[in-house]
Amino acid sequence: MDEVGAEITEWLSAARDGDRGALDRVLSTLYRELHSMARRQLGNRDDQTLDTTALVHEAYLRLVGRSEAAFVDRAHFFAYAASAMRSVVVDYARQRLAIKRGGDLLRVTDLPDDVGGGLRLDEELLGLHAALTRLASIDEKLVQVVELRYFAGLSESEIATLLNRSERTVRRDWQKARMYLLASLQG
Repeated sequence: MDEVGAEITEWLSAARDGDRGALDRVLSTLYRELHSMARRQLGNRDDQTLDTTALVHEAYLRLVGRSEAAFVDRAHFFAYAASAMRSVVVDYARQRLAIKRGGDLLRVTDLPDDVGGGLRLDEELLGLHAALTRLASIDEKLVQVVELRYFAGLSESEIATLLNRSERTVRRDWQKARMYLLASLQG
């Protein structure tokens, strides 16, 4: 583990014991990575009012606002950050749809490997969120892979490193999750 990684682990331990300053140090150190996650998630779309900085800041508020949030290591932190970002964009999509047209859910027809163009903050995202919630009751590990891959925009190798699993296992989990989610979303 490099020096920064050791410091982050130490700060995460202190944050777990209730030290808000330690959590602030973790977040400021990893801010650039969180911002990259948000940028991959939102893409460069001009039709959105939620920007990457707003997404990172809202996720930060959710990270520090939960008293039960305890980060064991860097992987756990990023998994939680991806989940917080997912929650932010889902809430944002719900709000947008409520304002526009009442928010009836539509079916998702595809779950791409990559959201390079950014997530569409619409009915499809809400359908995906509902399907992920159902998948969580079956296999939390698959949901974690989807959140890190789809919502955080991490590659299979980055996920494997974070979760201390083989790339092949991550690829297999991603495929299983995609199949389940597509089947679930298409009825």
